[in-house]
Amino acid sequence: MFYICIIVYLYGDMAIYAAAVPISLMEMACGNHSCSAGSVKYNDTDPCWGSVTRKDAYRVFLSVFSLCLGPFIFFNAQKTKYLQILTSLMRWIAFTMMIILALIRIGKDSGKGRPAVASFSGVPNLFGVCVYSFMCQHSLPSVVTPISDKKRVGTLVLVDYTLILVFYILLSFTAIFCFDSTLLHDMYTLNFTDNCDVLNIPILRYFLGLFPVFTISTNFPIIAVTLRNNWKTLFFRDGGTYPWVVDRIVFPLITLVPPIIVAFFTNNLESLVGITGAYAGTGIQYIVPACLVYYSRRHLEPTVGRDAINKHRSPFRHTFWVGFVLVWAVSCIMFVTANIILTDTKK
Repeated sequence: MFYICIIVYLYGDMAIYAAAVPISLMEMACGNHSCSAGSVKYNDTDPCWGSVTRKDAYRVFLSVFSLCLGPFIFFNAQKTKYLQILTSLMRWIAFTMMIILALIRIGKDSGKGRPAVASFSGVPNLFGVCVYSFMCQHSLPSVVTPISDKKRVGTLVLVDYTLILVFYILLSFTAIFCFDSTLLHDMYTLNFTDNCDVLNIPILRYFLGLFPVFTISTNFPIIAVTLRNNWKTLFFRDGGTYPWVVDRIVFPLITLVPPIIVAFFTNNLESLVGITGAYAGTGIQYIVPACLVYYSRRHLEPTVGRDAINKHRSPFRHTFWVGFVLVWAVSCIMFVTANIILTDTKK
């Protein structure tokens, strides 16, 4: 089950990445970046280059993206240390810029956001998006492993996740009050590229507009290779051998083609994030860990005894929390499924 959840989740990640890069390129190529234009939200059927619509331009950029990065899946991604450092640095610069720029606009009382006190229409999809935010847990092993003295690991992890929460809150709430929600792009960086009231320095606008292109393009091959290797492990757990064609051609193709097809037919990042987070993300974050904790405890009880004390034990060690997590997981899936059905019905 865990492998299936991982594979589905990585497929969703790749589809999101495959859509995000062409969207950024399309917005930079087709969007109106004149400072006199103000913030505008275009439709897919609006023209980009003459008779070429924005949707057509998106698919052209998707094809270019596939041809440029697709071949990397047929090889192994190794020695990416400096690439990852550069990507992380760009992320910090971009995120800090967006928070500061939004705060400056809000501080000048020029913010366009007028959020309602409460709105329940977006709650169902919120569950999927919130689950997808658990991507910050990807870095947990790299945070815990270097710690030699595990006595304070709980405190350090708490501080780490508190910083992540503060960062999420800053980014989200500054966006809510800075921009008009009806004109808000699914990809947040694009809100700074066509609005000179927020940022009127061209080079910085293009940096934020192309930021997803640089960062996502470096991560896409790594995620793709990871997914390809998971397919191999799923089919050949005993280390069996298989023909060269299967190893070098079939596995890379079944890794690359499905997310590209999904991205070809939809560029709705909100839906892709919600679906990926609600289904695959729920399995990885909630269901598998809860079952793992429950069955590992049952397995260890006869060996260490029920009264054994673990100095690293969690404050949520009671069995109640295992059941609570499973109920929460089912609730997330139900809410997102209901949201998808209701949305399709309205259309």
